[in-house]
Amino acid sequence: MRIDCARDLLVLPSTSTAGLRHTLKRQMIEKAMEPRVSMGRYPVDERNGQNFDEIDPDGTSSFPRRRAARWCANMNQRPVTLSVDGMVSSSHPATSTVGARVLTDGGNAIDATLAMASMGWLTLPGRCGIGADAFAVVREPDGSVWTVSGSGFGPDGGDMGFFADRGIRSIPLDGALAVTVPGAPAALGALHAGGASRPLIDLWAPAIRVAERGLPCSASTRADIREAERAISADAELGAAYLPGGRLPQVGQLLPLRELAESIRALARDPLSFYSGSFAERAVDALCAGGAPFSGDEWAAGAQVQPEAAISGHYAGAVIHQTPLPAPGWMVLQQAALCDGVVGASPWLTAPAIDRMACAARLAFEDRFATCGTSNDAWKKVLEPAAIKAARNTLDGRVASTGTFGVSDGDTTSTVAVDSEGRAVSFIHSLAFTFGSKMTVPGTGVVLNNRFGRGAYLIPGHPNSVAPRRKPLNTLNAWVITDMSGNLLHVGNTPGGDGQAQWNMQLISHLLDHGLDPAEAVAAPRFTVFPGSDANVVGSPAELRCESRIPERVRGELRTLGHDIAVQGAWEAGGSAQIISVDNARGVLSGAADPRQEGIALGV
Repeated sequence: MRIDCARDLLVLPSTSTAGLRHTLKRQMIEKAMEPRVSMGRYPVDERNGQNFDEIDPDGTSSFPRRRAARWCANMNQRPVTLSVDGMVSSSHPATSTVGARVLTDGGNAIDATLAMASMGWLTLPGRCGIGADAFAVVREPDGSVWTVSGSGFGPDGGDMGFFADRGIRSIPLDGALAVTVPGAPAALGALHAGGASRPLIDLWAPAIRVAERGLPCSASTRADIREAERAISADAELGAAYLPGGRLPQVGQLLPLRELAESIRALARDPLSFYSGSFAERAVDALCAGGAPFSGDEWAAGAQVQPEAAISGHYAGAVIHQTPLPAPGWMVLQQAALCDGVVGASPWLTAPAIDRMACAARLAFEDRFATCGTSNDAWKKVLEPAAIKAARNTLDGRVASTGTFGVSDGDTTSTVAVDSEGRAVSFIHSLAFTFGSKMTVPGTGVVLNNRFGRGAYLIPGHPNSVAPRRKPLNTLNAWVITDMSGNLLHVGNTPGGDGQAQWNMQLISHLLDHGLDPAEAVAAPRFTVFPGSDANVVGSPAELRCESRIPERVRGELRTLGHDIAVQGAWEAGGSAQIISVDNARGVLSGAADPRQEGIALGV
C-alpha cells in the first residue's frame, strides 16, 4: 500500500559504551584518512581555521548556505565524487570497488547492489552477513519505486510464557535466544528476481574468491572483533575465523573464510535453499541445542519475501520514498511532516532547527514505543493529517519532551547505487549488534543475527512483545527522494541502530532545506535523541547527544529549551551515511561516503 502522509496535510507557516566504541573505531580509522576540504559551489571564508562561534556569533545570518559552508570548512571532509554514467558508495573501499566494476561491465544498479552486499559480508563481517536482515528501496528508470523487506520471525515457541517460566526478564543479546530467522537471503533473492541482469553466481564470484583467499583485516573490523572478543572466543567456529591462533588479528592480516565461501557459492545457486534442506536443519538444530524453541516451520516461512510498494511523504517540495514495516520508515515520514517548512526557515543547525528536529524525533520514538508493532497499523494513524496538525501545534511550543523510551547504536552497513539508466537502489543490512548473536551455523561460516534480543519486548500486552509469528520492530530503513514528477534527486541511508530514523531526517534536511552537497551532508555534525526504543535501553534517562562540532553557544541555547545535553567527540555520534545526488539539468551524479568510516564513493 502506498501511503502519502503529506498529500492532504495542513501545511502550517513556514558517554556510553557505544560512544567509547565509536571513539576507538574513529581513532583507528583517522590514521588512514587525510583531512581535505572541498566546498564545491559554496563560498569559503578565509577564516576557516576559526570555529562557528567566531565566524557568526549572533546566529542570525540571512545566508544559510554560506553559514553551512563556513561550518563545513572546519569538517574533516572529502570532496564529492562526480560522474555521468553511474556511481556507487559504501562503507568500505573493496565493497565500492566491486559495485563500480559491475556498473563498468554493463550491469545495472541492482546487480551492483547484490555484488556489494556479498562483499560486505567480508569487509564488515561484524555488521552484516548471510544471517542478517536486509531492506532496500529501488527507483526504476520509469519513476516507479518498490521495496524489499527481509526480516524474520522469532522462535515459534518463544512466547511470553516461555520466558516467564524460565525467569527470563529480558531477552539475551547473545546466543540462540537472541536470534530471529534471517531475512537477508530471501530479500536478496527477491531483489535479484525484481530486476537483476546478471546471475547471482557471477555477481557473488568476487566475494567467493576473496573469502577463500582472505581479506586484509581493516581497522573497523579489528575494532569490532575487539569489542566482541570474549563472546567470539566462546563460539569455536567464530573464534577460529576471527581470532586466528586465539589472538586479535592485526590490521592487514588476511582472514580467510573458506566455509563461508562455500555457503555463498551454494546460496548463489538458490538463495531460498537457506530456508530448507540441510542448511535449515543445521541452523534449527543448533538453535534448539542452544535453548531456543524453534520448530523449523518459522525458519521455512522466512523464505516468503515479495516486493512491496514504498511508503512516501512530502518534504520541502520533494517526495521521500521509504521502507514499510517492520522498518521504521514511517518515523522518518512523521518527522518530515512535523519539520516541513519550519527547519528550513531557520539557519542551518542553529538551536531552533536542532530543537525542532530533536523534538520531532523524540515524539516519533514515543509513538513507536507506545503503540507500534508489526501486527497493527498504528503507524498509519500518526501520519493522518489531524494527528500531524496536533503534533505540529505541540512542537510549535518548543517544549522538549522527556518521555521514556530507548535509542541504541547498532552495527549495520549500507550501500547506494545509481546506474546510467537512472535506476537507483538504497540498500541496508545488519546483524543488529556487533557479530549479532555471536553464534554460527555449524560448518557454514554463517553468523546469526540477534534481532530478537535487540528488538522484541517482554512487556505483557505490548504490540511489540514476543509472540509466535510476530516479527520484532526493526531499526533498518532506506530512502530515495524524487521530485514531484518522479525524477530522481537523491538516494541515501545510514547505519546506526535507532540513530538511523533521526540521522536520515537530518541528512534529508541538509540536502533539501539547505542545499548541501553529499559530502557536506554526510560530514555534518550529528545530534541524537537518547534513548530510543531498543529493548536493552528502554527506561534510560532522556538526553540529547551532540557532537562537539555543534558549538557550545548552540548547545547552551538547547539547554535553555529544555534539552539535557551530552557532548560527544567531534565525530563520535556514529553512523556511516551514503548519499548519491543527481543534477538532472547537467546529467551529473555526485556522491560521498561518511568520513566517520573508511568508505568511498566511486563513479564510472
